[in-house]
Amino acid sequence: MAESPNVELPPHYYRDNFLALCDAVQSQYDDVLSASEHEFLETYRGLGFDAQCLYVRLVSRVGPWFRESRLAYPELGPLPECVDELLACGLAEVAGSLSLEELAGLFTRAELATVAGPLLDTPLPRNKPGLLAAIAELALEDEEYLQLAATVDDGRIIAVTGGEEVQLLQLLFFGNRRQGLTDFVLSDLGVARYYPYPLDRQYRLFPHREAVQEYMAVAGLGDSWYELRELGEPADLVEMATQLAPLVVEHASSESGWHRLCNNIARDMERLGELELAARLYRHSGRHPARERHLRILERMEDWSAALQLAQAILEAPWCEEERDAARRVLPRIHRRLGDKPRPRSRDAFVRLDLVLPAAGERVETLAARQLESQWAAVHYVENSLMNTLFGLAFWEQIFTPVPGAFHNPYQSVPADMYSRDFLQRRRALLEARLAELRATGAAAALRLAYRQYADFQCRWVDWRRVDRELVEAAATVIPDEHLLAIWERMLFDPRENRRGFPDLVALGDAPGDYCLVEVKGPGDALQESQKRWLRFFGARDIPAAVAWVSWA
Repeated sequence: MAESPNVELPPHYYRDNFLALCDAVQSQYDDVLSASEHEFLETYRGLGFDAQCLYVRLVSRVGPWFRESRLAYPELGPLPECVDELLACGLAEVAGSLSLEELAGLFTRAELATVAGPLLDTPLPRNKPGLLAAIAELALEDEEYLQLAATVDDGRIIAVTGGEEVQLLQLLFFGNRRQGLTDFVLSDLGVARYYPYPLDRQYRLFPHREAVQEYMAVAGLGDSWYELRELGEPADLVEMATQLAPLVVEHASSESGWHRLCNNIARDMERLGELELAARLYRHSGRHPARERHLRILERMEDWSAALQLAQAILEAPWCEEERDAARRVLPRIHRRLGDKPRPRSRDAFVRLDLVLPAAGERVETLAARQLESQWAAVHYVENSLMNTLFGLAFWEQIFTPVPGAFHNPYQSVPADMYSRDFLQRRRALLEARLAELRATGAAAALRLAYRQYADFQCRWVDWRRVDRELVEAAATVIPDEHLLAIWERMLFDPRENRRGFPDLVALGDAPGDYCLVEVKGPGDALQESQKRWLRFFGARDIPAAVAWVSWA
């Protein structure tokens, strides 16, 4: 569970979280849940308070088996009674046997030595893996391992049931398999306030059970692929890739996972020299770096006409900044191979500031800001915080507008597709209308209003701690609308990449247009590619920016 050092969580917060999860899923997906899943929810809700708490505690832990004697939850009543209740309603079971691996997970090396010592003829190994290897040579049945466990601890060994139902509930709530109960945050803890965007069934990620089943099938294929990679049998990998190549997914909820899987498998096929198969899989994918990798394959195969066609298609409609840069790098090589003379690439010529600073034991950006203050009304060390905050405020309503699959629960600080190219594509009309509105009415007034309306609501773009109302006011007053709008349009093109790389400092003057964005580089530092992209963009748009190269006095 996400916790804040300034907030003391209620003792049974985990039960409250799980019930909130169940409520949200039943509200959104009541018609998608099966009879057994409805029965699970009804059974859980029928438990006593402490039994509900114990179930959530155990289902959130790595198991499946637990020694009842080792359970310790001071906030709960007598645990044997809770266990009895879970067993009576079928939400827990008592072990009838144990594998050696399960036995090892439950008992320490010293405990295993106590029970296995009399059975072993050789001296006991001093480490646990050696002792387990010696026990394995006894070739005991699983029931015998359980009997060995009972000689150390005659208490019950239990496991909770309903794990598959809980996993499904988490999938429907979070919209992915990565997150679980440990990622849950409750807004009423005071840790965070979430914007009250609408949750409507027509916008849910999974429109019906078939979409859920396809999503899980794609996830299962991914699991199988990784298992094959662990085994390290290239022939099996190629066979599976061959079987997957002609498949397609039918539901939008599966596309992201399917494209990611195609990219991963295709990359492995590249490494194995299966270039035709890799190219076929990349063509299935709508996720970067599929087209870039396909372009590299065409280079290796020396199919220059096809490479030219793909590179031009990328540059005409790039998916992201990295893909566009890759096509620009590859295109001159293609032209040379085709006998054409490529255009010379221009060299970067960023405005340069040379600063000599005392080595005072502070961050170089702080020292640079202090020195530049003599030339400006104010200099703020903001890194990415300022521009990201202004973007989040300017497009708040568009960010939190519900579209299918964007919002799964009431506790999201951005939509699920925020950092994909789908974000712009699926909201293009809304975003273009907002840009037109900002051009007509002015960005400054919109930013001031947004700050008042949305202060302290969670949005991953907005850093309320580092960017206060005064800084928003000052930046909106001095930075021209045309500059802000140009920056925001670039951010909308590739939100994932273009939310980073901004200059460290913003130096503000007293008059509109009197400002400069300053990237600070200490001795030995170099510009990152994301920073170069922004600096090139600023130069092309006449946005004042410079690189301060620092040397120590």
